[in-house]
Amino acid sequence: MKKGFLALSPLLVFIVLYLVTSVVARDFYKVPITVAFLAASIYSVLITPGPLRQRLDVFSQGAGDKQMMLMVWIFVLAGAFANSAKVMGSIDATVNLTLSLLPSQMLLAGLFLAACFISLSIGTSVGTIVALTPIAAGVAAQTGASVAMVTAVVVGGSFFGDNLSFISDTTIIATQTQGCKASDKFKVNSFIVLPAALIILGIYVYLGQDVAEPASIPAIEASKVLPYLIVLVTAIFGLNVMAVLTIGICLTGIIGLATGSFDVYGWFGAMGDGIISMGELIIITMMAGGLLTVIKHNGGIDYIITRLTRHIHGKRGAEFAIGGLVGIVNLCTANNTVSIITVGGIAHEIGEKYGLDPRKCASLLDTFSCTVQGLIPYGAQILMAAGLASINPISLLPHLYYPVAIGIAAIAAIILRYPKRYS
Repeated sequence: MKKGFLALSPLLVFIVLYLVTSVVARDFYKVPITVAFLAASIYSVLITPGPLRQRLDVFSQGAGDKQMMLMVWIFVLAGAFANSAKVMGSIDATVNLTLSLLPSQMLLAGLFLAACFISLSIGTSVGTIVALTPIAAGVAAQTGASVAMVTAVVVGGSFFGDNLSFISDTTIIATQTQGCKASDKFKVNSFIVLPAALIILGIYVYLGQDVAEPASIPAIEASKVLPYLIVLVTAIFGLNVMAVLTIGICLTGIIGLATGSFDVYGWFGAMGDGIISMGELIIITMMAGGLLTVIKHNGGIDYIITRLTRHIHGKRGAEFAIGGLVGIVNLCTANNTVSIITVGGIAHEIGEKYGLDPRKCASLLDTFSCTVQGLIPYGAQILMAAGLASINPISLLPHLYYPVAIGIAAIAAIILRYPKRYS
């Protein structure tokens, strides 16, 4: 037991260092998460027996594992596509298009659908919040609706795509760590969360009956929405995610050059900035890979699986263990991507031991992490939304219906063994 706890201690060093220093600083984004991973990584190498070069080799093999490197390449392509599309004006065009389709007297439901569509297209909750929150807050001010309510609608919808999108980093990591296709995970995840989304949409239809629609919407440039639509459609049909992103990058260049949004050098610069913006996530991914490999090498993975599963009886208990573990780590790190990176390997081991379907494991990892991330007032999404709307983050919590709904849906999927085909 002592050996197993020692092997796991680097993970505890990371969580405690990041959590404690963040609480002391009263700011979860003042302490770089890369520094916490660096400290934990150095500590993991120090406590590993054997010659120093051998210990470093174990860490490096984990950091450079083929699955980790595949994730790195996907992150590079995703960064290049997302930023070149943004610079080209795709986000503004997509926002204007979705707002133009809002049915009258259904502002809340329409904003929820807009946030769902945009986040599903661009794969990021933060990007959706940045794009829609200023509009939502302005509309609330014009119509007399609650700013906190309208902003919470956008936050909830943004997690729809964060959870389901093919180019979301949480989807990429969840599928890679569990060894399944993004298209298969999308199908399973849809069975779990779409009923919840429809219920929440119905609630917003009811609550929004007395809210007026926006007075005016900017002109729509439909061609600039095309890259997101092509990425979404090709991904749904199961095309390899790297091919999907490459097609998206080419389309942003062609359309951006044709519309005069940028020249060739501007396109290259946008792609370069996007790749650079993924640098921290790439570093975190590699350090997490090395850290978890050292923990596994020292027997920590076997220890935690034994401790977690000794009271588990059947697949339900194993799935609850996976959901609970990723949720706890998310609470401590305030980052759903990092929580999946941290727990993914352990979840895969639990899944293999209890014969779980990797597609459902990936869905549960993503859904439980999005539930927690969507409800913590110190998470990036809620802080960003509150800042853009000039309100207190705590005021959003009573109105965050969607994160609660998908959490309940995930728990129901475990208890009811749903969907049956993947359970």
